[in-house]
Amino acid sequence: METTCSTNCLKDSQFHFTSDRVAIKANGKSYSYGQLTSSALTISKLFHKEDTKNGGETRKYGGFSSLQGARVGIVAKPSAEFLYPEAELLYVMNNSDISVLLSTEDHSKTMKTIAAKSDARFHLIPPVVNSTSETITHNQFQDDSFEGEDKLLGKIRHCSVFCADDPALIVYTIVHTHKSINSQVRMLSEAWEYTAADHFLHCLPLHHVHGLFNALFAPLYARSSVEFLPKFSVSEIWRRWRESYPLNDEKTNDSITVFTGVPTMYTRLIQGYEAMDQETKESSAFAAQKLRLMMSGSSALPRPVMHQWESITGHRLLERYGMTEFVMAISNPLRGARKAGTVGKPLPGVEAKIERDENDADGVGEICIKSPSLFKEYWNLPQVTKESFTEDGYFKTGDAGRVDEDGHYVILGRTSADIMKVGGYKLSALEIESTLLEHPTVAECCVLGLPDKDYGEAVTAIIMNSAVGPKTSLLLGSLPTRLLIWESLPRNAMGKVNKKELKKSLDHQE
Repeated sequence: METTCSTNCLKDSQFHFTSDRVAIKANGKSYSYGQLTSSALTISKLFHKEDTKNGGETRKYGGFSSLQGARVGIVAKPSAEFLYPEAELLYVMNNSDISVLLSTEDHSKTMKTIAAKSDARFHLIPPVVNSTSETITHNQFQDDSFEGEDKLLGKIRHCSVFCADDPALIVYTIVHTHKSINSQVRMLSEAWEYTAADHFLHCLPLHHVHGLFNALFAPLYARSSVEFLPKFSVSEIWRRWRESYPLNDEKTNDSITVFTGVPTMYTRLIQGYEAMDQETKESSAFAAQKLRLMMSGSSALPRPVMHQWESITGHRLLERYGMTEFVMAISNPLRGARKAGTVGKPLPGVEAKIERDENDADGVGEICIKSPSLFKEYWNLPQVTKESFTEDGYFKTGDAGRVDEDGHYVILGRTSADIMKVGGYKLSALEIESTLLEHPTVAECCVLGLPDKDYGEAVTAIIMNSAVGPKTSLLLGSLPTRLLIWESLPRNAMGKVNKKELKKSLDHQE
């Protein structure tokens, strides 16, 4: 992927920051915007140094000094469940044509082997000086960690030579450009009013756009502070909120103001709350009410969870809709009524429509999106990229949905996994799940269609540690005809159930 454009597409306003303001908190250490910026320039200097050493040419692309099309793989400290086998890492390295591999010390041994086998250069990520360091030592890379703000900004402007349409990030295998990333972080920071006064508590994986854009890129764009937890922990989240807003109403300097999570997280937080003694419940609910904004996404938010969370914290969770291909496109409002069971209306600058099947008269169809944050392409898949767009430039999401009487979008699920065809009718697994979860004895559930010789598909419900009682508001044709009782549901890092894989395993059992 070659890039030859040398136009500076960044505007000065993007560089206005307070260099000593805390940008990141992690593992008991704080890192300022100035220190992060200096660290980024340090890595840039590393590239320039290698470029000079190799005569301005490399094996895979035309020089570090301009980073013409270079792919840089970065491996930092992921949780154990996100580490992939060597064979999978090698496939990604070779398929994406990674030229340089940066790694922390933790994974250096494995990554050196991977780099050697994939003909890529390996470098340790230079350590970032943090605000809590007792002593500052200069190494071969960091000789100007505490430059003045004007000098840092000057260096950034000097380094910013790229075109808006140049590839910037591959969230495998989806390629985003500088333009799509910039459009999205602007869109989110404006729609949800992120500011420098915000302090985010982050416990989402960074290989999904929810954790990467909503909870990191956009907050940093708005000069907010982002505090990382090592992993999702019910007790730590409640503790951190109580610490931010004690009952004496003396707000701390680093009080959490924004939290975003997936529905499963809120279910676990509710369970944690219910297990507290009365005194802890009161202080926890008091603290949670003080946050400015709480959001939910990555999978459908069951209405019972929304209502129970609101009764505890006073927050009606802001639900929105997005995909890796365009990040976020539709959202309930920050100010105004948030309608349960919907994801709201298109964000400013986004166009959305329902591409209906001409045989359907119920208003249900595929959701299609046109947005300045749309991705450039699927990496090395030109035909798939072409087939993913309508003739008038809308991206075909593969999600079924409809627009209600108030203009709010309702997500019915993936056309390939959540829309069941039963006896000639199309049924939404998500809507059935939401109704089942209203029963007080149903903790979690998953609904999917399994092959049936008479009806095409049979509505199958998997219930966690419970059984469905006699009362239900489901239409007769939507009632599950098969019921499985499981101890737990298999979920990925974002709390989603992979229904395609689940259907395959259940099909084999029949």
